[in-house]
Amino acid sequence: MLKIRHSDVYNFENALRGARNPMNSWGRMDSSTDESGNFILGDNDRKLALALCKAGSDHRKFLRQIFVCMDIDAPLYWWKEFDTYKVATTANSASTMHKIHSKAFTLEDFSHEHLSEEGVEVLGRTILYLEKVRLTYNENKDKQDWWDLIQLLPTSYNQLRTVTLSYETLRNQYHARKDHKLDEWHTYCDFIADLPYGKEFIVGQE
Repeated sequence: MLKIRHSDVYNFENALRGARNPMNSWGRMDSSTDESGNFILGDNDRKLALALCKAGSDHRKFLRQIFVCMDIDAPLYWWKEFDTYKVATTANSASTMHKIHSKAFTLEDFSHEHLSEEGVEVLGRTILYLEKVRLTYNENKDKQDWWDLIQLLPTSYNQLRTVTLSYETLRNQYHARKDHKLDEWHTYCDFIADLPYGKEFIVGQE
């Protein structure tokens, strides 16, 4: 399970103006912003941007200056793979260290859509134990109970993070993960492709 909410894309105009610095071609900029604040890519700017994307990562530096900020709710096993992308990313996460004991555990806190019937039963027993320990910890603040919560927490536990990253990082993620076996990556890559000009700047041809 992976859910994305509160996404925002920004800095198109500045990035494309900077892309024209090497040739002093600012006068050819023809993009604009509509009444709702949406960036509208002009024909001249599209032609330049696509040429730079096709020329390779050394030339498409403008993608490093287009940013996306979004809330992602995903299981820990997916976040472990996402964390390989440390360049040009920033994230604030819900804390398992400080807040794992503050909310009751339920099945919906875990990604379980592909579990077998027996697997759901095993997860259910784990959740019951975690909830028992959580209540005991809240009552006694015994650190041994806290350790049980932290070290027994399944990697299917869903964590919320607010993430900021560039179109260049998104492009790298898309082409590296679009055929991955995890469904979460397919959901994520479909979202990337649907971003403003994502099919042109991100999906494109490697």
